[in-house]
Amino acid sequence: MRAIWKGAVSFGLVNVPVRLYSATENHDLSFHQVRRSDGSRIRYKRVAQADGEEVPYKEIAKAYETEDGKSVILTDEDFASLPNRSSKEISVERFVPIEQIDPILYDKAYYIEPDAMGAKAYGLLREALRESERVAVVTVSVRTRMTMAVLRVIDEAIVLQTLLWPDEVRDSGQLNNLDEVTEPKDSEVAMARMLVDSMAGDFELEEHEDDYQIAVEALVRSKIEGGEVTESPDQGEEEESGEVVDLLAALQRSVDRAKSARGEDASDEEDTGTAKKTAARKTPAKKAAPKKTAAKKTASGKTSTKKSTSSKTAKKSSSKTSAKKAG
Repeated sequence: MRAIWKGAVSFGLVNVPVRLYSATENHDLSFHQVRRSDGSRIRYKRVAQADGEEVPYKEIAKAYETEDGKSVILTDEDFASLPNRSSKEISVERFVPIEQIDPILYDKAYYIEPDAMGAKAYGLLREALRESERVAVVTVSVRTRMTMAVLRVIDEAIVLQTLLWPDEVRDSGQLNNLDEVTEPKDSEVAMARMLVDSMAGDFELEEHEDDYQIAVEALVRSKIEGGEVTESPDQGEEEESGEVVDLLAALQRSVDRAKSARGEDASDEEDTGTAKKTAARKTPAKKAAPKKTAAKKTASGKTSTKKSTSSKTAKKSSSKTSAKKAG
């Protein structure tokens, strides 16, 4: 992985030189818009709404739209005058119980890795978080904008998770029909509890798969094997060269990785006409009592005896390719 930020974590008088890495990545599938007859890519031009004239990139500026629909154009000089609280320090403000932070506030996650000289201090901070069962509230500047974040422990790594600002969370009071919800009867609540108990189980990440992606990969693979590959007329352009081939190759590698993650031989042929796996298969109903363990708990309140979440997520994420719906 490539570090996106270098700096230090400071708590009290302790400074820990660290690097920051993105802990997650988007592996949704991506599709291009093409002309059906020959596969030629569809291109879009930047045009002015007033006269339909194409606008060169160097003439494009940013504008802020007010609530009443007015636009205020902001220049590079305007942005340069704004407060830039760029910093290379992750400053710990306080250690708080994790239950005080609503999960709706969590945004982007980053792994924190120590430099060699900061390994001992890193271990000290990690164990302090783990033993206290608290998270560290910090401020950090990622890509020039200062934001709130928390430090918590996942397996053996400290994770920095940025937080949304309070005004970025919508008020649930804006929902229309909450006032229509009535209090259920005691008998209904008791029956609902019985249903919950009958469906109780442990969360097993590997049992959940993206059936849509699996089906698309199988479909693309079958078309490749059947020779249904279209070479666009504009393939000769440098901007387009090899793009379709690279996408298909990436899909093929994703299929092989997915099979390897399931313990199958990547060279085995599978039935590409079926994709019967669901996106959220339910675990078998069971009334298992909560498991207890004497192992150390992480800062999030979970035990560190199972290191499955991040490792399984890593395995699963490697089976997905990047996808954003074009257009």
